[in-house]
Amino acid sequence: MSSQVLAPRGVYLADVRRASIARDAVLVLGGTAFITLSAFVVVPLPFTPVPIALSTFAVLATGASLGALRGALSAGLYLVIGALGAPIFSDGQSGVSFPTFGYVVGFVIAAAVVGQLARRRADRRVGTTLAMGALGSITLYVCGVPWLAASLGVGLGQAVMLGVVPFLLGDALKVLALSALLPTAWRLVDRISPGVDEGGW
Repeated sequence: MSSQVLAPRGVYLADVRRASIARDAVLVLGGTAFITLSAFVVVPLPFTPVPIALSTFAVLATGASLGALRGALSAGLYLVIGALGAPIFSDGQSGVSFPTFGYVVGFVIAAAVVGQLARRRADRRVGTTLAMGALGSITLYVCGVPWLAASLGVGLGQAVMLGVVPFLLGDALKVLALSALLPTAWRLVDRISPGVDEGGW
């Protein structure tokens, strides 16, 4: 069975060349590995249990590059492995009983959201990639903040101060990086393989 049923050639960066279901599986595992490795790049903050982590960038990039289904599967596999006890979440955490697990749940949803937008070519131009990355980041906040509030026993306002405000600048920089990388990658693809971009709004 061809992977073109799931992702027609040219829709996502991962599908520039024709692929198979076996290649889809490799891409999903690669996405999980990318998110896992990025989760170890963290900067703890003394005033909040939420660290600065590279994993949020990895999730957005994975969703955009692999698409909604494979991106969500990559993030979902990461979630399951960590929830079962492997210390692969930020700061070597595992399980589900820690304040930032809501963000991990958000990884799955954000990857799907970003992937759907990339399917509509939002990753082709800087402006639309900025909007796509911003929406993905908001999705992470929406999932992470309520869990953080419940875990710490604080109100949503305090949770926003702990889990959103300190990260706005850093997340904005990640989105800027994404908006530089993705459109540039597509321009290179178009030069190497003209006409491969078959996607559309």
